Amino acid sequence: MSDDDIDLSSLSDDDLVQQMHDDLYDGLKEEIEEGVKILLERDWTPYDVLTKALVEGMRIVGEDFRDGILFVPEVLLSANAMKGGMFILRPLLAETGAPKVGKMVIGTVKGDIHDIGKNLVGMMMEGAGFEVIDIGINNPVEKYLEAIEEHQPDILGMSALLTTTMPYMKVVIDTLKEKGLRDKYIVLVGGAPLNEEFGKAVGADAYCRDAAVTVEIAKDLMHRMHNQLPAAAG
Repeated sequence: MSDDDIDLSSLSDDDLVQQMHDDLYDGLKEEIEEGVKILLERDWTPYDVLTKALVEGMRIVGEDFRDGILFVPEVLLSANAMKGGMFILRPLLAETGAPKVGKMVIGTVKGDIHDIGKNLVGMMMEGAGFEVIDIGINNPVEKYLEAIEEHQPDILGMSALLTTTMPYMKVVIDTLKEKGLRDKYIVLVGGAPLNEEFGKAVGADAYCRDAAVTVEIAKDLMHRMHNQLPAAAG
């Protein structure tokens, strides 16, 4: 089905948002960009466009990905459409000081050059309203330390696809412990050969099976972290 026969600007706000959820699901980047522009022209705040049209749309994508209804190629298309919308919204969100859900530094560990899973997690996290700093592949512990010092994230995400590079995650976590930094960050690990036991063994806060689960776990841990802060922060 093509969207050529739908004039997005003729739709009511509610119908347009619904249509954008469908377009995100179908990975239609140009339509998402157009929808974002129309909502902004209708005096929607950038934050409302982000949360109601894009984040909610990606939540549906994430659920169907988790349940095996959508697969990686389709989710990558959806995430790419989301990126088109985010490109328009990002500078506006910065101007308006819109609230961020949290900030994440993510990268693949030293010796490992796989990045599809990591990229997908980054896109889905962005889709959920997180600010994501992706430091790429083959990261030694120094790169992680530099990135967390520079960006002061809430979450550090590490990915590995090779059984030979998995143990390097422990090197990074142990270094954080030595420097007295471990408790400042939520550490999430993921990748095909990993499992829950491994995540516990290396001292991560959680093992994330896939991108959709990562978003759920990250939000949950962020809530818990904020609830443990002094009352004045809430």
